[in-house]
Amino acid sequence: MRNAIMGALLLSAAATPVLAQTVAPAPRFVPIAESSVLSSNLLGLNVTNAGDQTIGEIKDVVLAADKSVQGLVVSVGGFLGMGEHYVVVDPSAVAVSYDAAAKKWRARMNATADQLKAAPAFTYDGKWKS
Repeated sequence: MRNAIMGALLLSAAATPVLAQTVAPAPRFVPIAESSVLSSNLLGLNVTNAGDQTIGEIKDVVLAADKSVQGLVVSVGGFLGMGEHYVVVDPSAVAVSYDAAAKKWRARMNATADQLKAAPAFTYDGKWKS
């Protein structure tokens, strides 16, 4: 009888799934600086140049493996989504600011639409396709 109970306990222990020993680190909570920008504020934001001409629109944010912002995907050209050309620009090339009087975000870049059109194209293919 005692062997039957021990056998049943061993079988039930063997049937119990073993949980993985690796656990994600505890979350870290960080304050957000007043100068920070949310990605939701960037997406869809028109990019203008020094002459206040709209030269593109921020479509995406590229994060590097180390979680830093590697680039901004900017669309240029096209009409109603047709014929758009995408380029990835260095985030330091785009000055993003908040206009408190107008209550809106602004993005400015020292470039022309022709310079962006001539830049290497980025395509949403392969792993980048959603």
